[in-house]
Amino acid sequence: MRLSTKGRYGLKAMFELALSYGDGPTPLNTIAQKRNISVHYLEQLFATLRKAGLVKSIRGAQGGYILADKPENITVGDVLRTLEGPIAPSDCVIENEESDCSRVDYCITRVIWEKIKESIDSVIDSISLQDMVDDHKKLHNDDSIMYYI
Repeated sequence: MRLSTKGRYGLKAMFELALSYGDGPTPLNTIAQKRNISVHYLEQLFATLRKAGLVKSIRGAQGGYILADKPENITVGDVLRTLEGPIAPSDCVIENEESDCSRVDYCITRVIWEKIKESIDSVIDSISLQDMVDDHKKLHNDDSIMYYI
């Protein structure tokens, strides 16, 4: 299972907003330059994030985007599910979807897929944007090393 660029780039962009939380709106072109993502692609991602209520847009010359809530209240899972849809290693374990598999009630591999999904959910729902910011600050105590997300 791999995340698409939607999830990966969207998380990087949300991290940028978390870094500047409380400093006012961040223009998409600033995020695009810092994270090497096209502005056009960011516009598409932010339309989805805005509709989901994770970001707010601010119009005007000093406009841009801000987080709709504090960084500690937005999880990696919130961002990834918004941009990627359900996160699951197999269709048969996606929540609120009925499986068309005739063996769903006695399939041994489904048990494995459920455990993998539960593990992934546990990790992505336990990490907030604030946790990412805190980890970033810890890593950047050594200014001689360049770190990327």
